[in-house]
Amino acid sequence: MTSDRPTTLLAELTHRCPLHCPYCSNPLEMVRAEGELGTEDWKRVFTQARALGVLQLGLSGGEPLVRKDLEELAAHARGLGLYSTLVTSGLGLTRPRAERLRDAGLEHIQISIQDSDPDIAEKIAGVSSVKQKRAAVAIVKELGFAFSINVVLHRANLDRLGAIIDLAGDLGADRLELANTQYYGWGLANRDALMPTRAQVDRAHEIAKEAIQRYRGRMQIIFVLPDYYERYPKPCYGGWGKLYIVVSPDGRVLPCHAATQITTLTFENARDHSLEYIWHESPGFQAFRGDAWMKEPCRSCERKTLDFGGCRCQAFALTGDAANTDPVCTLSPKHGLIDSAIGEHTGPVEYAYRVLSGEPRRA
Repeated sequence: MTSDRPTTLLAELTHRCPLHCPYCSNPLEMVRAEGELGTEDWKRVFTQARALGVLQLGLSGGEPLVRKDLEELAAHARGLGLYSTLVTSGLGLTRPRAERLRDAGLEHIQISIQDSDPDIAEKIAGVSSVKQKRAAVAIVKELGFAFSINVVLHRANLDRLGAIIDLAGDLGADRLELANTQYYGWGLANRDALMPTRAQVDRAHEIAKEAIQRYRGRMQIIFVLPDYYERYPKPCYGGWGKLYIVVSPDGRVLPCHAATQITTLTFENARDHSLEYIWHESPGFQAFRGDAWMKEPCRSCERKTLDFGGCRCQAFALTGDAANTDPVCTLSPKHGLIDSAIGEHTGPVEYAYRVLSGEPRRA
């Protein structure tokens, strides 16, 4: 099957991270440092991605700042003409490091914050981090990077959405991404603790709409309703294997960051095959292109060219079959799984914190 050319590469350089966020979409079994692609491997991946048509590069993780070769990778990306964004917690971003990254050609830095309330922010992150994040923001602003803030929203912070938005404005963000939790990886493991109520989501939607108008021309605000509270699913990345490539720390090439959880599929490794082959010919990328794979009700649904049956990873995680209709869809025979998940959760919030395999879990 012919395919579109990808526009974006997300390079998950590492799963190592100083934070332990319980909503992290990294897999429960993460890649250790010794399993990560080396510098030359990543350079080859970037070069092949650019040849495929990729224009935008996300340097992500985990925490990409733990990679000592980050400046070298940023310079290689710039030499290829890629627009690169560092997706970071901010921990470890010293001024000398930021200057080296700027000189290497890095153009955009996105820093995550967990809450406007410092105590709750650090409870969510699982470590003391607020002062370091504030210092990193100051450095990013002083050095003139394009600057975004990302906030993952969930039950514990959604009631402070207005304060979170104003904090981002005070910090001088050019763009604010209000990312409602996606329930993959650690997020799925912590779903009961993270799931907001319908009332919280409705209030947050109104607050976000007002703030989008109030900050117009000063800060772009992106707010998307959480999947579980939508009537129909979203067209994940414009469809499976259409615009987006993810390369995991160990070199597996994926159509999205959560695809490793689909255990019925095999994804090729950039160590063994070119991105050209993987994108155009590999079974993993071909699996859900087009609509021949669709079951009912998707197969005969007029929305199939709009949302492509929803998220394949979510369908697999919740039903065990990636070809099923995303249960988020109200037309899905499995939609009751979503109704059960969004029931009122009134107990104490207890997280299973994100840790590398073999490390002790934090209480």
